[in-house]
Amino acid sequence: MGSDNSEILFLKKLKNSLKAGNKENFSETDRKKISKNGAMIFAVWWDSICQKGNEEEKKVWFYWCHELFLMQAVTGGTYIDATMGNGHDTLFLCELAGKEGQVLAFDIQKQALESTRALLKSEGMEQKARLILDSHENMAKYADEASVDGICFNFGYLPGSDHSLATKPESSKNAVIEGLRLLKKGGVMSLCIYSGGETGFEERDTLLAYLKSLDEKKYLVIVSAYYNRKNNPPIPVLIIKK
Repeated sequence: MGSDNSEILFLKKLKNSLKAGNKENFSETDRKKISKNGAMIFAVWWDSICQKGNEEEKKVWFYWCHELFLMQAVTGGTYIDATMGNGHDTLFLCELAGKEGQVLAFDIQKQALESTRALLKSEGMEQKARLILDSHENMAKYADEASVDGICFNFGYLPGSDHSLATKPESSKNAVIEGLRLLKKGGVMSLCIYSGGETGFEERDTLLAYLKSLDEKKYLVIVSAYYNRKNNPPIPVLIIKK
């Protein structure tokens, strides 16, 4: 983007909308600008988040993922929670999908489905999501190619469960490949990649190597970092399909 008056006004509009938590002001032209200028948009978004006074570091990832989803999202869209866990992303996606949209959520553990179902019920959203006891590698069995508006991945293991059931490098990579195929143009995928400790580094390295290989003409990939944090902090990634 250049620096003419129309683009300056667009940035002001974007920043004010983010600060207010309002995505409805974005026209189709605005959304195209967002898709094509992701790095700059991230900087604007981050400034708006800082001005909200967010002081709880553990929530930064959720703000990052959810706010950027809101920038790309369409009301009534189709969304996938590829790693259901305790259902927090599933709940967010149900709220995002609205009355006309739909959400598919995947996990291989019954405990995850039970926890997620309880959370959705407590929020009056139990009818909004289809909870699927299956690997995210198989999501293409449940959605058509180029039919999905957004996908969330939160890799690692289910908190409070058997850590040996953590996501694995090859299956995670295959799930991302399938997910990108299912995304519509303009669709968004977020990934939270954990490493170190019991999960090691193989999954992180496998995913980052694959993401680096994606065609820049087809995908915008933004990899962020908690640069001054120790002990292998999670790596947030955003992918927008052009």
